[in-house]
Amino acid sequence: MTDVTDTFHLTVQHPRPGLAVATVVGEVDMHTALTLHSEALEIIQRGHPRLALDLAQVGFCDSAGLSALIRLWHAAQAAGGLLSLAAVPDRLMRMLSMTGVDALLPVHATAAEAVAAMSAGQPTCADVHGSVTSSSTGGGHSELPEGEPAAAQRQETSQAGNVVQG
Repeated sequence: MTDVTDTFHLTVQHPRPGLAVATVVGEVDMHTALTLHSEALEIIQRGHPRLALDLAQVGFCDSAGLSALIRLWHAAQAAGGLLSLAAVPDRLMRMLSMTGVDALLPVHATAAEAVAAMSAGQPTCADVHGSVTSSSTGGGHSELPEGEPAAAQRQETSQAGNVVQG
């Protein structure tokens, strides 16, 4: 029998007005892709149309996860923002490249680079990427530019019961 884990957590930080970094932990597959989509869509709809997804701790992503990313890209665009990916694991990066989605979604080596690019209003380019080969099922962690005030952090609970930091 195959073990299926529904391990998935999403934590959010708001380093700038209108900008959020969501750290995704776990697997993004047919069991969790809808949760990723709905929680990230809620972030966009709450006034953070520029969203960076930190994927360093994603162990697996299938076609349902890829579809969720594409739908989130459309939602961010419709809200006048954009979706960027950070610390994309090698396997997911290959899937993005093979499908041509890497031409739509800006990819950055770290969440800090994604935040810097989105904060500076730089043109986005999908050829700026790095890879992360390790993943973890531990708590979420985002790299943000140094000097961000700790007082800007707050916690709330998402509909799925996951901790959301802002």
